[in-house]
Amino acid sequence: MHDKLFHSPVALSVGLGFKREIASLAEMHDFLTNWTTSRRGPLFRNAVKACDLAIPGYVTIEQARRALVEFAQAASILWPDLEPAAGVHAVARGYGGYAA
Repeated sequence: MHDKLFHSPVALSVGLGFKREIASLAEMHDFLTNWTTSRRGPLFRNAVKACDLAIPGYVTIEQARRALVEFAQAASILWPDLEPAAGVHAVARGYGGYAA
């Protein structure tokens, strides 16, 4: 299978404090194939289907990645973002250099 990379990896929590990054369709396929049968549900099946359809190009790689993220959120295995993104915006300065 010719591997297709995601624009950014999906970080998953696997085990006690261990992190696994899924960066491509091949890695997504391997991860889903090895996922425990007792925890497979509708979002798991959606992720598998999206992966299978993205390999030949019937859906975009981003759609497959999004399906993986939705499954990971529902399964509570999405790695928590420990570094929150800071919002930056311009501040108008008034007289005396204080923010207006």
